[in-house]
Amino acid sequence: MEEVLKLKKATYHLWTFTISKMISSFGAQVYAFAISFYILQLTGSASNFALNLICSILPRTLVAPFAGYAADKYSRKMIVIVAQIATVLAIGGLLIVIYTAGLSLVAIYATTVILSLTSSFSGVTFSSSITGLVDEDRIQKAMSLNQMSISFAAIGSPALGGLLYGTVSMPVFLIMYIVASVIAVILESTMNFKLFAKRKEVIEGEHKESMLQNMKEGLRYLNNQPILKAIVWISLFVNFLFGAYLVGYSFILIEKLKMSSEHFGFTEGAFAVGMLLMSIYFSSRKEVKYPLLLSKRSIIIMGIIMGAVALPLMVDMTSVLTLSYYISLMFCLGAAMIITNTPMLVMMQKMIDDDYKGRVFSILETMSTALMPLGMILYGLLYDVLPAEAILIVSNLVLIIVVLILARPSVVRNAHPELKRINKDTSISVTASE
Repeated sequence: MEEVLKLKKATYHLWTFTISKMISSFGAQVYAFAISFYILQLTGSASNFALNLICSILPRTLVAPFAGYAADKYSRKMIVIVAQIATVLAIGGLLIVIYTAGLSLVAIYATTVILSLTSSFSGVTFSSSITGLVDEDRIQKAMSLNQMSISFAAIGSPALGGLLYGTVSMPVFLIMYIVASVIAVILESTMNFKLFAKRKEVIEGEHKESMLQNMKEGLRYLNNQPILKAIVWISLFVNFLFGAYLVGYSFILIEKLKMSSEHFGFTEGAFAVGMLLMSIYFSSRKEVKYPLLLSKRSIIIMGIIMGAVALPLMVDMTSVLTLSYYISLMFCLGAAMIITNTPMLVMMQKMIDDDYKGRVFSILETMSTALMPLGMILYGLLYDVLPAEAILIVSNLVLIIVVLILARPSVVRNAHPELKRINKDTSISVTASE
């Protein structure tokens, strides 16, 4: 009977988690859309736009190890709720600044830093809590529903942001974000983060590790997991080269092609639709058999798609054709991103011990974003002085080469030993037939 009740609670978690993420993501993306457009239209500089991205990424990189330590040491539910409340206070502070001193780049950058910190604690903790919230058989469903919620928000928020931008004031965008965050806090407070958790019980009087020792233990655990180490190194280089797209996409469409905010919103929405449809597919199918192999192929496809963003700069297109082209491109990129991320996250959720999840996911986040700020600075400067098409094409060719090297066949076979048996059986079959 108790097991039945736990499964019912897990089902409740699935949908509460999904709705909470959708609401908070909707507010965050409407805010991000408005701020991005404001910076680009105010300054017309890719460097200033890149600086805001750096303010979003660098703090996450620096604070992630502490977020991982906290997630493994303290109440995960409390960390998530406190992070959401801090988000509300940060946006409320920016709202006060607007009414008292007016909106400025300094205020935007400062708020972005605070939101980055709260996002790091919330993100790492939620990633560490999936196996505590739902039963093992529905981990892929949970990860897919999480992506679906983000996609739902991403579909509506850019389109709504594009329609509202220029017709309503910035405080309206901020108030929407505050309301969304408050609702998310209320929903998350009803969840039991320990329902299926397999964390060790704290024994009174037991020797307690210092924070530094605790973090070192997480590194030792990761060092003994060769597959996880390979994933970390792939993330490190891929995310650095991904900066070419992150900075270049908005800069090309808004500054080079002079695309309107409404049309830009439609392309962002297409990206979300691709994510949504692929998330729905993963939520209803069985687990992927060879996640690392699938992710490798998907990253290569992403590199080709991101390089193709530069095509309208080299070939004359009508405005209608340009819009249609980018909508199609972003739809495919959104689908490829889900194909890359979802199977890998499910694999890691099952591989990592519950007591180490916070530290391992924080290390992964730190390593995967460690070179991103450098990439933002580099690409922000390059887009101001070099042809955007050359930067995109060269960067994504390097991305494809790096993935082929880091995820070479021997690494993939190490992650999926059954591939060795399949290849061996095939070889024996061929030899016998000869």
